[in-house]
Amino acid sequence: MLLEMPLAEMKKYQGSTPAAEDFNAYWKRALKEMQAVSAEIELKRADFQTNFAECFDLYFTGVRGARIHVKYIRPKNIKSEQPAVIEFHGYGCKIEDWADKLIFAARGYSYFGMDCRGQAGYSEDTGGVIGNTRNGHIIRGLAGSPDDLLFRHIFLDAAQLAKIVMAREDVAADRVGVYGYSQGGALTIACAALQPAIKLAAPVYPFLADYKRVTQLDIEASAYAELKDYFRKFDPLHKKQLELFQKLSYIDIQNLAARVKAQILMATGLSDQVCPPSTQFAVYNKLKTNKELILYPDFGHEDLPGLRDSHYKFFAQL
Repeated sequence: MLLEMPLAEMKKYQGSTPAAEDFNAYWKRALKEMQAVSAEIELKRADFQTNFAECFDLYFTGVRGARIHVKYIRPKNIKSEQPAVIEFHGYGCKIEDWADKLIFAARGYSYFGMDCRGQAGYSEDTGGVIGNTRNGHIIRGLAGSPDDLLFRHIFLDAAQLAKIVMAREDVAADRVGVYGYSQGGALTIACAALQPAIKLAAPVYPFLADYKRVTQLDIEASAYAELKDYFRKFDPLHKKQLELFQKLSYIDIQNLAARVKAQILMATGLSDQVCPPSTQFAVYNKLKTNKELILYPDFGHEDLPGLRDSHYKFFAQL
């Protein structure tokens, strides 16, 4: 294990780029736009069904008109409000098979898994095309107004889904949890920050944090490769570096972390070569709520043994 920053320093590290001065006004304006959207929720019974749970494809309209797809599972014979768990997936991926999610329905919870717009699932990207685009999402909109950043819209999709979930008659609005790995970990933080009624949040090696630090480390893993590529193609002398990092600060989850009120269970692999541990600590150190960090010294951006069991116990609090 070769750390890119000593652990003692990481435990105090506060990130390399502060939030833009109008950061709070930016997200207030964004949430106002989200609140004005007519969600037009649609439920379609899925082909996959079980004898103890019902499975649905749920669609809603997000900001800028995109139709967002969600896998929704609820226990059969519901007689009262029950807890709910929302999952967000990794970058360029989608929510996986129904069978993998039945653990939540088996314990009496509803489950919602959101496909991020324009990635490998069934949610749209309306930025000029219909369908998926998969990658390049960090830099999408970077040349224009910060209000047009694609991850702004994806963060709002996460918050809007939480709003929809908490408004359901069969869900206990005060017993909703969120979780996800990598990009899903970032959306977990963003969702809990933008919907502070979220009770529990379990981000795993969160992506989308401390972009300047990432470029300083010259990370070339696929997740962040587009940042280096952007500078090489559009700003080879880094003359606009300050402006670009200021724009990225709006969608940097370390700057949203202080808004989170949910109880946090976070996990980090100290050998992570995709999302550098220091960038993850920049997020964790800014969380001001009840929090716990599980460290895996010899693991990177991969499956973390025992973590799913830890999540099962954590969400039992719902």
